[in-house]
Amino acid sequence: MLTDKFNRVHNYLRISLTDKCNLRCAYCNPIDLPKGYFRGLPRMTADEIEQIVSVFVKEGVKKIRLTGGEPLVRKDAQEIIERISKYPVELAISTNGVLVDKYIDAFKNAGIQSVNVSLDSLTREKFFAITKRDEFNRILDNIYLLLQHDFHVKINVVVMKAVNDDELNDFIAWTKHLPLHVRFIEFMPFAGNEWSREKVFSYQEMLDQISKEYNFMKLQDAKHDTDKKYFVPGHDGTFAIISTMSQPFCGGCNRMRLTTDGKMKNCLFSKSEVDILSTLRNGQDITPLIKQCVWEKEKALGGQFTSVYENLDASKISNRSMINIGG
Repeated sequence: MLTDKFNRVHNYLRISLTDKCNLRCAYCNPIDLPKGYFRGLPRMTADEIEQIVSVFVKEGVKKIRLTGGEPLVRKDAQEIIERISKYPVELAISTNGVLVDKYIDAFKNAGIQSVNVSLDSLTREKFFAITKRDEFNRILDNIYLLLQHDFHVKINVVVMKAVNDDELNDFIAWTKHLPLHVRFIEFMPFAGNEWSREKVFSYQEMLDQISKEYNFMKLQDAKHDTDKKYFVPGHDGTFAIISTMSQPFCGGCNRMRLTTDGKMKNCLFSKSEVDILSTLRNGQDITPLIKQCVWEKEKALGGQFTSVYENLDASKISNRSMINIGG
C-alpha cells in the first residue's frame, strides 16, 4: 500500500503514453514552449510500461488511466492497452476523441468502460480557434459512437474567461437526452500556457451562470473525487466542476503520475520528479523509489501555491507544460 505522510493511500496511477498530440490547444500544447522545455521526450517502451505497471499493481494500485498528449497517436497504443488489461485494475483512458473510431474495439476487448473526451466548445468555429485543427465533427461523431457502444463518457471542458465561459449552459443542455457527464475544469497554470488570474472562471462563477438557466441538485461525491457533481432533474446526464484553483480537493488525493519519459510525479503540480525508467533500465528495484516519491508528497498543490489564486504569480511555479506531464 502506497501511503504519504498525511496518511493518504495512493491507488490510482495515470500513465502518459506520449507527449505528442494531433491538436494544438494553447492551455496544454503551446506553440512556443519556454526555454528548457521541448516536445518529443524519449518514451518508455510497451514492455517497460508493463514492467512498471506490474510493480504498481503489487503495491496496491487499483485504477490506471492512460493519457497523453493524445495517447492514441502512439502507434503501439493498442498493444499497451492489451498488456495493461491483463492486470486486475480498472482501466480507463483520456483522449481528444479524434481517433476513437479506430480503437473502439480495442477498448471493448480490454474491458475499458469509461472514456474521458476533451471538448472545449460546441461550435466548430470556436473549437478550431482553440485547437487550431478542424476535427470538431469527427470528435462529435466519435462521442456518439462511444455512447452507442455503452461507454461511460465524460466530456472534459477547460473553461476560460472570455473564451468559452458563455457555453456552460449549452453543454448542460446537451446532457438532457444523452447520458453524458460534462466536467467543467478551472484553467490551471503550466509552463508556456500564458495562465493569468483574469482568465480563470471560478467554481462559484460557473454555478452562478448555470443557475440562471437551470435548477440543479448536488450529487454525493466519493472520497477521492476531484470533481463536484450535480444533476439537473429530468436530464439523462450530469455535470461537475473541477475546482483546482478556487477550491482544491487535495485532502482526498489518491493519484500518482508517470510521464512518457518515465518520471514519476506525486502531484500534478509537484516540482520534483523521480526517474523510475532509468532505475528500471539499470536493472534495479523501482519499488523503494515509488514509495519514497509518494511519502514525500506535499499536503496540497505540490507545495507551490495556495487556493488564493488571485495572488498567484505563475512565473514562480516550477513545472512542465501540461502536454509534458500527461492529462
